Order: sequence, then structure tokens, then C-alpha cells
Amino acid sequence: MEVTPISKQRSVNRRSLLKGGLLAGGAALGAGLLSKGTSAFAQDDRQRLNSGDVAILRFLAAAELIESDLWTQYAELGGIGKNQPMEVDPTQTLNPYQTALSNLDGDGPQYIASNTLDEVSHANFINAYLESKGADPVDLKQFTTLPGSTATGSTDSPRLTNLMHLNVDTSWFTRYRSTTNPDFGATFPQAITLNNVPAIPISDADFDNVNHIQAIANIAAFHFGAIEQGGSSLYAAMSRKVSSEEVLEITLGIGGDEIAHFLEWVDFAGNGVQPTVAPFTDPILKLTFPNFFDPLNPQIQPSLIFPVPAEFIDPALPKCSTIRPLTDKFAGARAAFSGLTASGLFIGQSKEFFRTVQNLADDADAAVRRF
Repeated sequence: MEVTPISKQRSVNRRSLLKGGLLAGGAALGAGLLSKGTSAFAQDDRQRLNSGDVAILRFLAAAELIESDLWTQYAELGGIGKNQPMEVDPTQTLNPYQTALSNLDGDGPQYIASNTLDEVSHANFINAYLESKGADPVDLKQFTTLPGSTATGSTDSPRLTNLMHLNVDTSWFTRYRSTTNPDFGATFPQAITLNNVPAIPISDADFDNVNHIQAIANIAAFHFGAIEQGGSSLYAAMSRKVSSEEVLEITLGIGGDEIAHFLEWVDFAGNGVQPTVAPFTDPILKLTFPNFFDPLNPQIQPSLIFPVPAEFIDPALPKCSTIRPLTDKFAGARAAFSGLTASGLFIGQSKEFFRTVQNLADDADAAVRRF
């Protein structure tokens, strides 16, 4: 397997502003199994959470556990520094997948490790917070049964999610470059069609062809954006239902981190569809990544990395740049789980898994803000 010294990696960091940490906070989707039965609340009324806030936090814990699982797989094969953001060995060599990710951004492997660390912290925190309030935490360990990659770097542990047969929804890329809003019925085309494709190398054989491993890295880049934009909308939608000020602090704080992640992956994905990476064709997947600047189309323009002002609250009002969608129909718990399921992330999972997480989603969407 050919490796490349990290010191020789080419950086495509066109926007150093992102590296300064323009945004703070954030989270994405993860996973966890809700324990059966009614939650037991603490005796102190000041610490009590109502059933709606518990339901919201339980689904978010489940979402974060799911995301922790998928990001851990990305980190094992494409990350660097053992998921410790400040521990990077400059002499470490990169495998071909890490090199391909570095072609999109020289700091890509570090970003993956850091994003993974964030998601694990979100899942751990939400579960610990639930327990501190006398509520049941969420656990999905019984569903960690799926086979993962056998490529060098993977721990070959059983997984909760499947990253090897994804249908990546890339319409988020066009949505955030549009002046219309899905909450008002707008629909958006795919930026690029990615159906039944791997986002990680399945075996060491995937390292052998330069264009093939670059295609897998590009698929991963669009999947990163799909996951994190979904989390941005989910946390915003759940925040509208929260009753407790402290729980609102949690959803806004973690939700802000989700947005920070999303913004980085918008830029990252765009680097895979412009020179010097694109255009190219993967001879194995028969998949072409074109140069999105040729011809220039604002609907998929890679350099438009911030949300374009769009319809918000009322189409009669001036357009405003926001996270979107925000409604339960498109951004709530059921919508989030439906989108993850449609992506192929749970291929091979049991019926009990789907019932468990669907029940968590139903309970979260049923929550109502109380004063």
C-alpha cells in the first residue's frame, strides 16, 4: 500500500477564515436505544424535566450515537491523531484514502478526527445529563452488529451503521444556493448522483487505483455535508419544542457546533468538484466528478459556501440567510430518521432497531413547549 508523508500533502485550503473558528458550537445526528418504560424524575422540582424534554433529549442521544458510530469509521480510515485534535504527529504517513481526503483540504484528516471527537462528546453528555435528571439514558449497543470495512486501519469491530452502500442525498448542496425554502414547498435537484456507493474503502483493494480512492473520498465529502446539515436543522427544530431553559441551552449549544461542522464540509465537498481535483472519472464505480465551474452554474457553484438568503417565516418578508428547513415535516426527528434510512445507512439492521428509533422519533416530534 503506497503512503505519502503528511509533510508533502497538498493543501486546498482556500478559505483560512474557516480555520479561525468563525462559528462556535455544533452537533449532528448520532444514535442510541431508548430504555423501555416511563422515565423516573428527580425529586427536586427544580431539576425535573417534563416528558417532552426527555423525549427530545432521548432522540438526540440516539442521533448522536448513530453519528458517533459512522464518524468513528471515517476516523479509523481517514482521520489522523487518534481522534485527539491537538495530537498530530507530523511524521505520520497517510494511506491513499487519507491522501485523497487531503486533496480536498490539507487538514481534512484532522477535521475528521475532530468531528468524531465532537460527536462522541455530544452522545456522552446528553446521556449523562439525562441520568443526572433521573431519566433513562439511551443505549444502542445491542444493534451494533453490522460488518464494517476490512481495509487496513479499520478495527474490524461490529458497527451500528453501514457506510459501504450509501445513497447520498446531495440536494443540500443546491438547497443552500437557492433563494427558496423547503418549508414552503420548494424542492431541489441533486448536485451529483451518488447511489449505492461506498464512502469508505471496503478493503485494501480500493487503495490501488488513484481515481477510485479519490471518488470514495469525494463521496465521503458529500456525505459529511449531508449528515451535518441534517443535524443543524434537527437541533433547530427540536429547540422550538423545548420547555426547560437548561435543555434549550443544550440544544442551542450543541446545535451551534453542528452548524460549525456543516460549514466546513460545505467547503470540503466543493473542493472535490473543481480543479485541481476535478474533473475525473472512477473506472471502477463508473462515476464522474465534473468541474462545477465549467460551465459556471450558481445553483452548484462551489465557492458559494454560506447559505444564500432565502424565504423565511413569510415569503412576503425580505429574504434572509438561515438554516433550513426548520419545521417538523422536513427537519424533525421522524424526518431525520427517515432521511438516514433512505440513505442506506442502516442496510442490514434489524426490525427491532427500526422500531426502537422510530418510537424515539415519534415521541420527540410529539413534544410540545410548555411554560
